[in-house]
Amino acid sequence: MRHHRIACLAFDGMPPFELATVAEVFAVPRPELDVDGWYQFELCAETPGPHRVVGGFDIVVHHGLDRLRYADTVIVPGVADVRRPVSPTVLNALRDACARGARVVSICGGAFALAAAGLLDGKEATTHWRYARLLQERHPEVKVDASVLYVDNGSVITAAGTAAGIDVCLHLVRTDHGADVATRVARRMVVASHREGGQAQFAEHPVGRAPAGDPIGNAMRYALDNLHRRLAVDELAGIAHLSVRQFERRFVDAIGSPPGRWITQQRIRAGAALLEAADQPIDAVAGRVGLTVAGFRRHFREAMGVSPSTYRRQFRP
Repeated sequence: MRHHRIACLAFDGMPPFELATVAEVFAVPRPELDVDGWYQFELCAETPGPHRVVGGFDIVVHHGLDRLRYADTVIVPGVADVRRPVSPTVLNALRDACARGARVVSICGGAFALAAAGLLDGKEATTHWRYARLLQERHPEVKVDASVLYVDNGSVITAAGTAAGIDVCLHLVRTDHGADVATRVARRMVVASHREGGQAQFAEHPVGRAPAGDPIGNAMRYALDNLHRRLAVDELAGIAHLSVRQFERRFVDAIGSPPGRWITQQRIRAGAALLEAADQPIDAVAGRVGLTVAGFRRHFREAMGVSPSTYRRQFRP
């Protein structure tokens, strides 16, 4: 049985972690797995030769974009700059690969290349949470979901930043060879064998300070200072010197979500910071952010995709 051909796209300024992740999963021979049709990995670029990698060192790429014509899977582990256009030559090569039936995968900012090539039109997609808004603004025809680790549309797959590259690569192995093989590869890499694509990205969400000088900002600032208390919408409306109806309308116009939902989001963000910073019991953390233990656990899992205890284990220094 022939090997499954993987073509990974290289470029100047590429992040070494994403490249190393793809190479670790697909370039390492694994005869001990006794799998027919394991992967054949090739690194390619628009211009073969040396390419500078983040960190000040070079890699030498031996293959050009012609390798995309024969690849079963094409992986784009980022772009040089999400704010600059992607080379038309690269975009055409991606379109051609997808049109002939290749599976096309992006990691982190690589989604910008797939979107620019039109491969994400009308599809759900993800990227690093820092770039999600820019991707949505630049490509409104794409349904960007910044909350998940990866989105599998079958022939087109997008993943979030850095560690989500591990998840999506193992997801590809699981799709191609089954859960047992993917688990064995994960064990050799000493990583989690399976994180669902729908699990939340652990985005940096600082509990910020609301702007002063306007009624909604004053109410937001008051809420952030009193997250440990029960906060009613009529109380916040009073702080803003507005009727409840006016306050709710102006809050949604300014923030994009109702005040009750926004307050819950701030409670969860504050709770996540407490889980990372201290060893307080979960019930104490819940009380400090104004929620019951059951309410905190439920809202936390809905927002973050994991339980408070799991989050603490993963992110406690």
